[in-house]
Amino acid sequence: MSPIPRLKTYLGPALLSYGFRPFFLAGTVYAGLGILIWVPLFVGELTLPTAFSPLDWHIHEMLYGYLPAIIAGFLLTAIPNWTGRLPLQGGPLAVLVAAWIAGRIAVCISSIIGPLAAGAIDVSFLVLVVAATAREVIAGCNWRNLPPICILLIFAAGNAIFHIEDYETGHAEFGSRLGIAAAVALISWIGGRVVPSFTRNWLARENPGRLPVPFGRFDQMVLSISVLALAFWVASPAWLGTAALMLLAAAAQVTRLTRWAGDRTLRDRLVLILHIAYAFVPIGFASLAAAALFPQIFPASAGIHTWTVGAIGTMTLAIMTRASLGHTGQALIAGPLTQSIYAAIVIAAILRIAAALLPGATISLLYAAGTAWIAAFWVFAVGYGPLLSRTRRTLRQ
Repeated sequence: MSPIPRLKTYLGPALLSYGFRPFFLAGTVYAGLGILIWVPLFVGELTLPTAFSPLDWHIHEMLYGYLPAIIAGFLLTAIPNWTGRLPLQGGPLAVLVAAWIAGRIAVCISSIIGPLAAGAIDVSFLVLVVAATAREVIAGCNWRNLPPICILLIFAAGNAIFHIEDYETGHAEFGSRLGIAAAVALISWIGGRVVPSFTRNWLARENPGRLPVPFGRFDQMVLSISVLALAFWVASPAWLGTAALMLLAAAAQVTRLTRWAGDRTLRDRLVLILHIAYAFVPIGFASLAAAALFPQIFPASAGIHTWTVGAIGTMTLAIMTRASLGHTGQALIAGPLTQSIYAAIVIAAILRIAAALLPGATISLLYAAGTAWIAAFWVFAVGYGPLLSRTRRTLRQ
């Protein structure tokens, strides 16, 4: 993302000057806290006054708690660049942050205030973000960037469905899959633009030669196949036709990724991590196809966590580190601190997938994966916190 146009003086707290600042910081703190709570919650060593089961609380708070904060931070920072309009700052931004925090508290104490009231409070955040971002895109007549807003609207609907489904049945399988599918679609759309773009910029400057293939009809075809496969997976994950579509999407996404010249970016970890993060998308498609074809030997949980920990976790950290550096005037270099974040999240993804595939070592691998996840997000929060909360502060890489 390029620098945001500044057309009027902002004199408020630096933390509320751009959307990425409060949401990246709060989101990463909560991502670590959520897993710190989840593992003892899973093994019965801790309880929360939530109406959700421990598993559904974990799914919801990672999918509809952590992730919306990062999406909001990204879109509220990127959309002013897309439209040329002013960024959301100060009081209005504080309202959105407060709505997100209120949602986290409401879900945590939903057995006290009631699940329907908690759901209404929680869903209101995504509704507000959809309204704020859609207004800017429409006012700026920037129609080509409506797709992420539409995906965000589906995400908001998925959150509402999650609450209703869990209230009525005690488990939110459809709402979970819809949210995961929306997240993967968003990564496919936005990642398909920023990964080759950042790669091209670096290669043109530092390593001339083969460049990423520009976005074109092939990418549109890959997105169409992927969205179709995701739709069938949400509706019927175990159907053999879904498995065939998922395999087709996996092959198309692998081909797309190879066209971006990621093999030429080994010297720049800030670019390389984008390719690694995106690689989890086709691996997830293939893994869930395997789960549909061979359910007795390949659990769906492995594919789901390939997407959630691998693709979502790694891509959000890759985007957050790059955006935080760029928008606070730092050099776009992944120093030791940033590289440790990348190593921790990739290790967390590998360990969490292994926990699903190795039932005999599940608990120990869950603790190990959780520790790596917490390390990745809290190192970001501690290391990047000064950049996000203060103006033009140098990061100790």
